[in-house]
Amino acid sequence: MTIQKRVKHAALFSASALALAVASASHAVDFEVGDTKASVYGYAKLDIIYDVDADMGDLITHSKIALDGEESQDGHFNMHAYQSRIGFQTTTPVSGSDLVTRIEGDFYGKNNNFRLRHAYGSWDGILAGQTWTNFYGFVAGTPTIDFRGPPGVANQARQPQLRYTAGNFSMSIEDPDTLGGSEDADLGTTEKPDDIAKSQLPDVTARYTETSGPFKYSASAVLRQLEYDAEGSTNTPPANVDDDSAFGWGMALEAALDVSEALTLRAGVTHGDGLGGYMNVSPQTSPAYLDTTTGDLETLESTGGTIGASLKAGPGAINASYNVATVDLDDEEIDGNDTFETAYLNYIWSPAERISYGIETSWASRETKGGDDGDAVRIQGMVMYSF
Repeated sequence: MTIQKRVKHAALFSASALALAVASASHAVDFEVGDTKASVYGYAKLDIIYDVDADMGDLITHSKIALDGEESQDGHFNMHAYQSRIGFQTTTPVSGSDLVTRIEGDFYGKNNNFRLRHAYGSWDGILAGQTWTNFYGFVAGTPTIDFRGPPGVANQARQPQLRYTAGNFSMSIEDPDTLGGSEDADLGTTEKPDDIAKSQLPDVTARYTETSGPFKYSASAVLRQLEYDAEGSTNTPPANVDDDSAFGWGMALEAALDVSEALTLRAGVTHGDGLGGYMNVSPQTSPAYLDTTTGDLETLESTGGTIGASLKAGPGAINASYNVATVDLDDEEIDGNDTFETAYLNYIWSPAERISYGIETSWASRETKGGDDGDAVRIQGMVMYSF
């Protein structure tokens, strides 16, 4: 990064320290039907967005950032309410343990239609359905108004799974194609057939979370099998392409420390080979690519990290974080983005119960395998009314 860019970023975030912004408390409309306690909850949220540089979309999308030297239309205003959501949850005592069910959705689906977020039941430590991947521990994430969230941490997304939890330890088998991605997403060649990737085994995750006084940490792992088989393909496979498989894995460490009643520090690191989308905002969401010269399935190594802080101030908190996600393409036969960075500074506050306001300044950048890079600045506000 040039000295001029560093000065630009320092000036940006010094000015942003004067901005204000907020976290919403959890609310619900509760009622009882027999032995069942039910809750309807959700919120309406308006996002107000101004992109100083390239238009990065409803969520920060690094691939839309113009590289240095490329022509770009600068200055874009946008408003939307797609994050607004509604959920329904029940709790029923069954044979000495609570049976919990939950269904929730928002409007970030295709063409901004209603999208299923959670749909699961849990009883006696066994969870079945769709919810947060067990690979993410909810420890290192510093609050942001941008709904995409920070690059480099384990992905805080949801997918179908069967999970068992005992105390602080949990393990699961999860859908192999939803979040982590499969090698058919981008095999690095325009000649690839579209239907040779396959999933023969589920992804397996394990996580341990612990709290000791003001310190909280989480350690998690994921194991994956990646495979392709050209037999039975409706397309003609490239030369030397038959079948191959590869082993994928990933680890995530997260920590948070309450330095005082007002200040919380957070940090996390994610690393793996064949990790794909299990790392949030990865420059390459595909875990592997097909080398059509050798016919081998080659996994992609990725590393990410985050560091952040939250400081209570007045009716809310100031949140700041720096986040980076990288994929090692140096020895690979494919091109594309290999580094995404994002820095956030926001203030999120609640002037009254069920009401949250926020304002955020963010800086995002991307760099390609060839060394070309570009960056962009976004200013975003929010108004959220919860029920």
